Amino acid sequence: MHDNNMISPNKVASFFMLLALSSFAKAEQPRLTLQVAINIAELDNPSLAQTQARSRAMSAIPSQVGTLPDPVISFTALNLPVDTFDIAQENMTQMQGGISQAIPFFGKLALREQAATFQSEAAFYDVTEARFHLLRDVKNTWWALFYLDRALDIIATNQSLLRQFVKIAQTKYEVGEGLQQDVLLAQLELSQLLNNKIRLIGSQNKIKAQLNALLNKPANHAFSLPDQVVEDLPILQAEQDLFNQAESYRSILASRRKSIHAAQSRLDLARKDLLPDFTVGAYYGGREDTLSGEKRADFLSLKLSMNVPIFAASKQQKAIDQRSSELMQQRYAMQDQWNKVRAEISTAYSAFQQTKSQYIVI
Repeated sequence: MHDNNMISPNKVASFFMLLALSSFAKAEQPRLTLQVAINIAELDNPSLAQTQARSRAMSAIPSQVGTLPDPVISFTALNLPVDTFDIAQENMTQMQGGISQAIPFFGKLALREQAATFQSEAAFYDVTEARFHLLRDVKNTWWALFYLDRALDIIATNQSLLRQFVKIAQTKYEVGEGLQQDVLLAQLELSQLLNNKIRLIGSQNKIKAQLNALLNKPANHAFSLPDQVVEDLPILQAEQDLFNQAESYRSILASRRKSIHAAQSRLDLARKDLLPDFTVGAYYGGREDTLSGEKRADFLSLKLSMNVPIFAASKQQKAIDQRSSELMQQRYAMQDQWNKVRAEISTAYSAFQQTKSQYIVI
C-alpha cells in the first residue's frame, strides 16, 4: 500500500534533471563579445543612423537644384468692362491663357547641381568616418570594461587571501606568537582593497552605461563579457606609411576635399550671378464676336524678360566676397583636419609602441 503524500522517485529524478538543465542553460547564455557589440552598434546606434539619414537626404538635392524651375500657367481676363462685364462689348476684352518659363543663364544650373553633388559626396564620406568613430568608441569601451572585470576578479582573489592572512595574524597574536601591528597592517591592506573595489565598481557601472548608449540599450541593461579573450597585438606599419595611407584613404579628409570643391562651385555660381536670368512666355487671348455678329481675331502674345543686376556692387559682388571667404574657410579646415589626423596617428603610434614593450616584458 502506497502513501499518497509521498513523492515518487521518478518525479524526484525529473525535478533534478530540470534543475540541472536550467543551470546549464543559464551558464550557456551568450555573452557580449567584442564582435557582437560591434555588430549591434552598426545596426542600432542612433548617431550613425542620423548621419546615414543626412547622407540620403543630401543625395536627393542635386537633381532638385539642377532642374529648371516649374513653368507657370496663367489664366487672365483682360480689359473686362466693369459696367456690364460683357466680354463681347469691347474690342480689347479677351480671356487669356498662357505659360511662362524661367531660364537661368547658361551654366548656372550645372554649377548648382555640381555644388550639391560635391556636398552629397562629402556627406557620404561623413558616414564612413562616423562608422569608424563608432567602432573605435565601442572597442575602447569594451576593452576598458573587460579590464575592469578582470581587475575586480583579481581584487576578489586578493581579498580572500588577505582575510586568511588577517585570521592567521590574529591567531598568532592571540597565542602570543605575533605582533598586533601585523594584524593592523593586514586589516589596513584589506581596507584598501575594499576601497579599490568600490572605486572600480563605480567605474564599471559608468562604462557599462556608456557601452549601452553606444549599443542603443537602456543605461541599466545587464550583460556580461567573456572571462577570457585570446588576442595578439597586430603588426603595425611604419609611422610615415600610416601618414601616407591616411592622406589617401581617411574619410574625413576626403569629406573636406569634397567640401572645398563644393565651395569652389558656389563661388563660380556667385560670379555667374552677375549675368541675367531670363523668362520666356507665350499667351493666347481669345475674343468673342461683336454684339452685331462681326468676328474678332484672337491674340497671341510672346514674352521675353530678364533681370538687370544694377545693384551688383552691394548684392552680387558681396555674394562673391562671401563665397570666396567660405572657400578659404574650407581650405583652412582641410589643413587643420590634416594636422589633427597626423597628431592622432603619432599619439596612437606612440601608445601602441609603449603597450607593445610592456606586453613583451610581461
